[in-house]
Amino acid sequence: MKIRYNENRELVDKVKEGLEMRGGYCPCRMEQTEETKCMCQEFRDQIADPEFEGYCHCMLYYKEK
Repeated sequence: MKIRYNENRELVDKVKEGLEMRGGYCPCRMEQTEETKCMCQEFRDQIADPEFEGYCHCMLYYKEK
């Protein structure tokens, strides 16, 4: 298993900018809770699934099998 940034550098820069503006909370989510703090709970759950391969919700990270 490997976690990497999205290969689209422009998208990565935009998401990182949004994270910085929101204090580390996902720029794609309205609520600011521990579940939406990057790396969000949704993606941590996906990482734990050995069958999952794909992007996190905001497309910043990609999990490879």
